[in-house]
Amino acid sequence: MEVKLSSYNNSWYNPGKNRLVRMAWYCVNATLINTYHLPSSSFKKFWLRLFGAKIGKGVVIKPKVNIKYPWKLAIGDYTWIGEKVWIDNLEQVAIGKNCCLSQEAMILCGNHNFKKSSFDLIAKPVTLKDGAWLGAKSVACPGVTIEKNAILSVGSIATTDLQENSIYQGNPAIKIKERKIEA
Repeated sequence: MEVKLSSYNNSWYNPGKNRLVRMAWYCVNATLINTYHLPSSSFKKFWLRLFGAKIGKGVVIKPKVNIKYPWKLAIGDYTWIGEKVWIDNLEQVAIGKNCCLSQEAMILCGNHNFKKSSFDLIAKPVTLKDGAWLGAKSVACPGVTIEKNAILSVGSIATTDLQENSIYQGNPAIKIKERKIEA
């Protein structure tokens, strides 16, 4: 058997809004969110909320952030979203309070089934609990939960859940030590 992309069909997938809303969001995202020209977090939060994102108080959103579907996004209070973060949220992404997504971190909710010749889409939600930190250029894969105060270090890839108060590193990420937070 071989891969036959001509048989690929993701017609079962529902992005949650009609085509007109999705097109409007793509335009807003490309010109007002995923840009260096408008650095204001307040402006970005306004547009994200307008398109259905749930965003807490004190959230900071840096330039060039890319968000696939804001209506599938919830961000808790005082969370920081760093420069060039990509939230590819084909499914719900829930980010808790006081989280940090460092530069070029990526949250992926979709992948493909390599076992099927049709390369079917697989989509699963991702959750970051309060105090979680995704290091620069790290990746949280579909279905992963990053527990409270867990860290995914720079350039690491989380393919399974990360335990509370733990630090993970590597590809795939493995626990390297406990996280101890001082007052």
